[in-house]
Amino acid sequence: MKTLLFNSPADLPRAAALLQAGEVVAIPTETVYGLAANALDPVAVQKIFAAKNRPADNPLIVHIPSADWLPRVARAIPDAALALAKAYWPGPLTMVLPRTAAIPNVVTAGGDTVAVRLPSHPDARAIIEACGLPLAAPSANRSGSPSPTTAAHVLADMDGRIAAVYDGGPCSVGVESTVVSLVGDRPRLLRPGGITPAMLQAVLGDLVIDPSVTQNVQLDRVSSPGMKYRHYAPRARVTLVRAGSPAFVAFVNRQTGPGTAALCFAEELPAVAIPALSLGPQDRPEEQARRLFACLRALDDQNITRVFVHCPDPTGVGLAVYNRLLRAAAFEEMELES
Repeated sequence: MKTLLFNSPADLPRAAALLQAGEVVAIPTETVYGLAANALDPVAVQKIFAAKNRPADNPLIVHIPSADWLPRVARAIPDAALALAKAYWPGPLTMVLPRTAAIPNVVTAGGDTVAVRLPSHPDARAIIEACGLPLAAPSANRSGSPSPTTAAHVLADMDGRIAAVYDGGPCSVGVESTVVSLVGDRPRLLRPGGITPAMLQAVLGDLVIDPSVTQNVQLDRVSSPGMKYRHYAPRARVTLVRAGSPAFVAFVNRQTGPGTAALCFAEELPAVAIPALSLGPQDRPEEQARRLFACLRALDDQNITRVFVHCPDPTGVGLAVYNRLLRAAAFEEMELES
């Protein structure tokens, strides 16, 4: 790693200068840390793919510092996009819209749309404004592994692979942004996040939840990250378990093989007899979202090879937690009789 930067008057222009020079810099956002590069420079963007070992058919999200920048990267902007921007920008919401000619193919995986968001993290916005460029920025981890929510997570994955990490503290949301497509007849949720389906419906009045959110759908081309491949995964084999608390605890306590662990709710932790980590209280999905990726990374640190996860309630922000766990588990689920 060439540089570790911090929120300071000296380091902000250093980060901006690296991005202007076509380098890759990991930056904090409220969702997860992003691996940022000039979205208008295909050579710079290609460095993101190389650092992450990311498949070329997995598009990137473009980050802007204000809604005024939207016409720079998107065209044919519908009223629904303006209404969502007014309601939830800055914040963890990405909109898929027709792209402008300024956005290169490498950003969109060759598609005609671009995914755009305006982050609420003040450091992210300050960096974008200082460099004067829209930034393409997927999560700052090796492709497929758990996303990073601290600068230390980024360093663990990216040390020596990018120019700098800008440490802006822990991420407040903890899972990637909600992605909604506004291309087509009806708004479509492509990836759940901190902006829930109910919040989208409150503005849009209509919403289709794409089958890929909860099902293993084979897709040739996607317009959003997080719709293909196994994502967010530790090295361990992950199985989601649908069950009431007593049944879940009884089940995992019978799983005594070496390298086996449980990922459970805080209330269950005292009763679990095998190695276990807590996602947080069962009725607090926002905390589960903040803790999720750190827990998945901790499994690797503890050399866990098999983990059983108590399935969260897939409503509200819990849908985002469930979606990430489904992909970490490669859609391996089981249901116990309660």
